[in-house]
Amino acid sequence: MSGFNFEKMQEIQKELQEKYKDKWNPLSPDRGRDKLLWMIIEAGEIADVIKKKGDKMIMDDIDVRNNFIEEMCDTLMYFNDVMLCYDISPQELEKVYLQKHQANMERW
Repeated sequence: MSGFNFEKMQEIQKELQEKYKDKWNPLSPDRGRDKLLWMIIEAGEIADVIKKKGDKMIMDDIDVRNNFIEEMCDTLMYFNDVMLCYDISPQELEKVYLQKHQANMERW
């Protein structure tokens, strides 16, 4: 089974931040809103692929599918940057995620 999870994603994002530390602003709470806005823009690019190419092409055309997945990855990268800006650990995310899931399971 793959070990690809939020811990690994954050490790990768930290590596990327370190590589470009002389060009990029450091991740901190005051940068969180910028990262969130970039994440939303990337999510819009996912929606754009759906709108312009459609579900069938995402499922059947390897180039369209790869583009779709790449945009999803961009969104996840910014999501992880937001987590890092606000010092949210994967364990903290998991805890709250599972609490939210339980609340949703009991909602109706």
